Amino acid sequence: MSESWIVGINPVEGALSNDAERVSELVVENGQRNPRVHELVERAKALKITVNHRPREQLDKLAGEARHQGVAALYEPPPMAHENDLAALMERDGSNTLVLVLDGVTDPHNLGACLRSAAAAKVTAVIVPKDRAVGLTPVVRRASAGGADRVPLIAVTNLARTLRELKDAGVWITGLAGDTDTSIYGVDFKGPVALVLGGEGEGIRRLTRELCDFVAKIPMPGTMESLNVSVATGVVLFEALRQRSAKR
Repeated sequence: MSESWIVGINPVEGALSNDAERVSELVVENGQRNPRVHELVERAKALKITVNHRPREQLDKLAGEARHQGVAALYEPPPMAHENDLAALMERDGSNTLVLVLDGVTDPHNLGACLRSAAAAKVTAVIVPKDRAVGLTPVVRRASAGGADRVPLIAVTNLARTLRELKDAGVWITGLAGDTDTSIYGVDFKGPVALVLGGEGEGIRRLTRELCDFVAKIPMPGTMESLNVSVATGVVLFEALRQRSAKR
């Protein structure tokens, strides 16, 4: 996979902390005074990574529309986890297996935010269908604030087949949808669990929904009918963690 530029303090910090051997260069804006950027510079130097100071215009060009905060890193992304890796990941986590399935999240900012929540929740793996996801783009990495380097993202060829394999492995699958009477607070999320959320606007697809053991909603007594998928991801992941950490 070819090198790309990661921009922004948190994404660069995540790359240096989790995958420094894949960072070949750090570019810092001339006259940069942010102490966090200075800390990144010192860490890069200690790791024998080349540090170059450049005019702001050059960082603007590297960053495109993203906000670079005066720092960028040239990074060679690792290959995405393969669907054949899923069984080993679940075996590693055992009864603590917690899988996040995103069925058609195509907005890179949403995918990045979902990866950030998944990393915070120590998710076993994030699964996306190859034909309905954006992949690990620089925008996704920046939006994940380092989460993309901490949780395996697996793009699968056939999502329905993967869901069946999860069920065969003893994983209970809960899909999120608004048109059900069941609340996420009434679903048991202890043990091996997969949580399925749909893409922007469409929600989970019919076949995906049919393969879920449960379909639940996030109760919303206010005037809004739905949440952004990344917000909903955070809500349901941490409800699962709350239940799993409670005394049995």
